[in-house]
Amino acid sequence: GSMAENSVLFLSYGEVRRRLGEKPGEKELTIFELACSGAVAGGIASFFLNPFEVIKVQMQVMNSSNAVRQYNGLIDCVVQTVQKEGIVKGLYRGQTSLLLREIPGNFCWYGVYESVCFSQIPEGGTKRDLGISTHLLGGASAGVAYWTAFYPADTVGSQIRANPLYANRGFVPVFLDILRTEGWMGLYRGWGITALRAAPAHALIFAMYEKTMDFFRQFDPQVEDSIDKRSGSISHSS
Repeated sequence: GSMAENSVLFLSYGEVRRRLGEKPGEKELTIFELACSGAVAGGIASFFLNPFEVIKVQMQVMNSSNAVRQYNGLIDCVVQTVQKEGIVKGLYRGQTSLLLREIPGNFCWYGVYESVCFSQIPEGGTKRDLGISTHLLGGASAGVAYWTAFYPADTVGSQIRANPLYANRGFVPVFLDILRTEGWMGLYRGWGITALRAAPAHALIFAMYEKTMDFFRQFDPQVEDSIDKRSGSISHSS
């Protein structure tokens, strides 16, 4: 699920940037435009990710309880879910909460990463001049920003997917119910450990992405980064 999501995410991110008119070396997008590209990419990726989230949560709930095993593996879980609830109500349960997590989350994810990279580009230099330490720092910062953007959406989504009491309820009623019964601490339960765990994982994602881009440039020099040169539409701060 994670590999598929990242593949769709980065492919969508690149396509949205091109749709916004990005032409490396000629027209560069602003940080805000890059962040918006990330938000759109996150929305697109959510439709690929949600079925994985639903099945993952259902398998975790089954494995953590002492009840009789309801599913004989992932495929059986998918089949039973579709048979009982259909594709939309079954595999896309909690889609609204996922959109509310992925859109602002990826706005911050790409926005923070590109901001960190841009701030470290030397005067007159390009993104290719950055070392892996900058990509790791940018990725770690982006990971924390992603989960901080709207963490309650993840809490609500998990409850809708895992708790039978919330299975057929919408995002707002579940959000308000958790807020009323557990307060804001309930909505942000687990944020600390999630953000702490995300930092090294997301640092590696971006570092590997940049190294992959470097590899492809050996065969196609025209492959460029999102912010290639510290000039143009984004002025250098003195």
